Parts: sequence; C-alpha cells; structure tokens
Amino acid sequence: MDTKRLILFIALSFSILFFWQKYMEQRYPQPKVTASATASAASASATTTSNTTTNTTPESNVAKGQRITVVTDLFRAEIDANGGDLRHVELLKVGATDDPSKPFVLLQDEGEHVYIAQTGLLGEGMPTHKSVFTAAQSNYTLAEGQNEVVVRLEAPGPNGVKIAKIYTFQRDKYLVDVKYQIVNAGTAPLTTSAYYRLVRDGKVENPGMFGTHTFTGPAVYTEEAKFQKVDFDKIRKGEAKYVPWAKDGWIAMIQHYFVSAWIFTPEAGGDACTPNACQIEMKALPDNLFSVGAIVQLPSIAAGQTFEKSVPIFLGPQESKRLDTVAKGFDLVKDYGMFTIFSKPLFAVLQFIHGLVGNWGWSIIIVTILLKAAFYPLASASYRSMAKMRLLAPRMEELKKRHGEDRVKFQQSVMEMYKTEKVNPLGGCLPMLVQIPVFIGFYWMLLAAVELRQAPWEFWIHDLSVKDPLYILPLIMAVSMYVQTTLSPPPPDPMQAKMMKFMPLIFSVFFFFFPAGLVLYWVVNNILSIIQQYVITKQIENAAQKAKNS
Repeated sequence: MDTKRLILFIALSFSILFFWQKYMEQRYPQPKVTASATASAASASATTTSNTTTNTTPESNVAKGQRITVVTDLFRAEIDANGGDLRHVELLKVGATDDPSKPFVLLQDEGEHVYIAQTGLLGEGMPTHKSVFTAAQSNYTLAEGQNEVVVRLEAPGPNGVKIAKIYTFQRDKYLVDVKYQIVNAGTAPLTTSAYYRLVRDGKVENPGMFGTHTFTGPAVYTEEAKFQKVDFDKIRKGEAKYVPWAKDGWIAMIQHYFVSAWIFTPEAGGDACTPNACQIEMKALPDNLFSVGAIVQLPSIAAGQTFEKSVPIFLGPQESKRLDTVAKGFDLVKDYGMFTIFSKPLFAVLQFIHGLVGNWGWSIIIVTILLKAAFYPLASASYRSMAKMRLLAPRMEELKKRHGEDRVKFQQSVMEMYKTEKVNPLGGCLPMLVQIPVFIGFYWMLLAAVELRQAPWEFWIHDLSVKDPLYILPLIMAVSMYVQTTLSPPPPDPMQAKMMKFMPLIFSVFFFFFPAGLVLYWVVNNILSIIQQYVITKQIENAAQKAKNS
C-alpha cells in the first residue's frame, strides 16, 4: 500500500463513520429532559449501609425554598434551604459556550439541564435532602482580603439532636468543603449514615466528529478498583458494572470539559470511608435523570458528644494543574479516549511550552516543529524512497505499455525493477503511519483540553477548540495537500491517479469541521513536510542527473 492509497483509505473510513453517526442519531435520538425532571431528581433510594441495618432515602419530590447565595472569586452558588443542597453553580472565570461574556453554568435545577448535588442523613428524624434548613443570612460574599467564606445551615434532629451542614468556599479553589456537625444532646447513643449524591440528566452535548466524543456520565475511583466510568445507557438497562463498596476514592459526574465529584480521601481535606466502607450506587431516574451516590455509615455518637464529618466536593473545569492536586487518579476525568498514551504527554509538552510563550496557538506550532524534528530521520528515509520512485515513473510507463493488459506480468516487472534499483515501495507510507496516532492523539487532546476552550491564537482565530470561522486554515490545508501530491510518485493506476487529484478537496471538507487548533497543527506539519520533501527530491534528482551525465 502506497501513501496515496493509505490516504484514500483514511478518507473513506472517516466518511463511513460520519454517515454512520448521522444514521444512529436519527434512529436513536436522545430522550429530552421534561419539565418534571427537577421533581424527579430526589427519587433515588439508598440501600444497605451495614450488615444489619437497611436505610432508605426519602422518595418524595424536591421542593424549592429560600435560596442562600454565595459569591466568591470563582463561584456564584445557590444553596436551597430545602435540603441544604447545591442547586445552582456558575463558574465566574469560565465563559458560557454560546456567550463567553457570561459565566458557565455547571449546576442548575431548571432550564435546559438538571444537575444538582445532594446530601442528607439517614435514620428516623434525621434531616435529608428534603428537610428544611435555616441560615443566619441569605447572602454571603468572599470579601477582599478574605481566604474563605463559611455558610452554616442548621436543622433539628430527633431527641434534641442538633445538626449543622457547613459549606466552606475557599479563594481560588474549586474544591468546596461540606461538613456535617452532629451534636448529640440526647441521653442515648446516636447511629446514623450520611449520603452524598450527584443527580444529572443524560444529555450529551459534545458529539465530536465522526461519532467520537468525550465521556459524559458517572465515574468511580478507588485505590483497589481504580477508575471506572459507566455509560448512562448501561445504567438505564441495569447493566452497569462498578465497585459497590469502597474505603477511599471519589465518585464523579463527568461531562465535556467539566466535572463534579465527592472526594473521600484525606489528602483532599475530607474523611475516608471509615470505619466501614462507603456503599456506591448508580441509578436511572425518571425523565432521563441519573444519579451516582455514596452512603457512609458514621460511627456511633455517644450522648453529649459532638461528631464532625467532612467530604469536599469539586465543582469546576478539568484543568490539569488543578486535577492533579485534588486526589489520586482524579486527572482521569479528563477524557483523552483510547489515545491517552499519546494525548497526555502531548498536552504536558504543550502546557510546558505555553508557560513559556503564553499563547496556545503558538504553542501548537512549536510542538509541531518539535515533533517534525523528532521524526526527521524517519521521514527523510521515506522521502528518499518516494523521490526514487518518481524517477522510475517513466520506466513504469514503459512497462505498462509493454505488458498491456497483463497485470500479473506488469506487477512482476515493477517489483523486479524496485529490487534492482533498491527502492522500497512501502517506504513512503512510513511518515503517514507514524503521524496517524499523533494526529488522532492531537485531536483527542484538543477535544478534551478545557485549557484550549475559547483560547485565541492570532488574527481571525479566537477559539482554537472550534472550527475555523472563515475556513482559511482548511483551504491552506487543501493547497498544501495538493502540493504534496505533486511531489509524490504518480500512481500506476489511472483511476487511482484521478482519485488522488480529488483527495485535497475531500480532506479539506473534513477539516472544515475540525477544531482550528488541530488544523493549525496539520497545516504547519504539511508545510514542514513539503519543504523537507522538496529538498530531498531535488537532491535525488540532481544526483541522478549528475550520474547520467558522467
């Protein structure tokens, strides 16, 4: 297989994937979130929390009550007095998808999405996510010079038990501490369990290209079982497979660029699932809603004693520098797909260079140059092989005329000529074969990296994570591919030669829809390849002419 056949194969494969995706979208459309979705968000049940006791979360609907507003340097959050749950979170330093001038809304309990964070206590008379809490005030703001703002919510428990749910928002942190403070003012020991849950609709807003997209759905990480992500469809069908008990780790709800997660690890500032393991559960709810939760059995609280339990929640973008500091394995929420082995180190290099130049577009160009330099020896060998094959094109035409329609003899003569001239016909495939994994790795890196979201380059490119608005880069890409075809040996098959003339046009159509950052990488790579191939081709041709004249 020569380079042009390889390119044709890739193009046809992309076409098949593209039309298959469109067919599947029409045949299996995603269910929509209905107006009653908010009411259904509370209808998940919790099951066994110990070997001897079965507790169940309330099945009634979530009511809306007084809202407590919290504004920090990173958040504008709303906590509802009913349940003391996080119902609305805006990320103030992250632009909305449709309007970068507005903050991105992560959590919300009405509108296009339903996505909320719930907590509660289990046991007779204990406050759940439907109980009414009270707060000292309705507005909290992180003032200049303050490092944190604390929101204390209180609710009564049975037999004089006093319960407080305390949110602590810290400056420049997407990690919010959620603490239960339980004061047993009664005369008997108190036994209870706490549950932590994320409820989200099943919408996937990142279809990607050719059917690919980053993962959207719940995930679990434990030291024993490592990272497990579960598709919404698996949960809906009752086929979800995940670790049911965990002594540490985290549970998360992942979507394109963003994540929310309850963290059960001491390094994140919370408490592990002690003395017993957390019970993990994932459930499909009505109205295309899904929940992932953990139930933690708390130690018995003696009469007159006070007990506190902290479990932080992460609410924010999947920025690598922040994910690495939250908890072990938390960087896995950044979904690079099956090409993580290429995408992750590519992004590490890209991020390092960005720290030097301060622009993601120029960083992509520099990484492309570095990759080209790394593959230079291999590419040079391939281009020399292709240049020699160009010189053999006239002789190949002679063989074609000599053997006529006898394709077997023609192929035998061609292979004999290659052997005599010491030319490897497969040598030209090597650069493409090597670059394909890197190309796909770059695609997944740009698809998953929130750092490049709404990041400008120069000129007309204001967002490297979306397609070129003026289609200038894809057009340059098409021209560069055409130039490359002129430097490559012509195919022996006339029909294949005609197809190759259309390849730049076909590929440019595909690249019209790719992220501008990816097209920028490929354009720079093509330009460097053209220069390298042109120089080597001229060297081979000049050497051949000199040998002919001598």
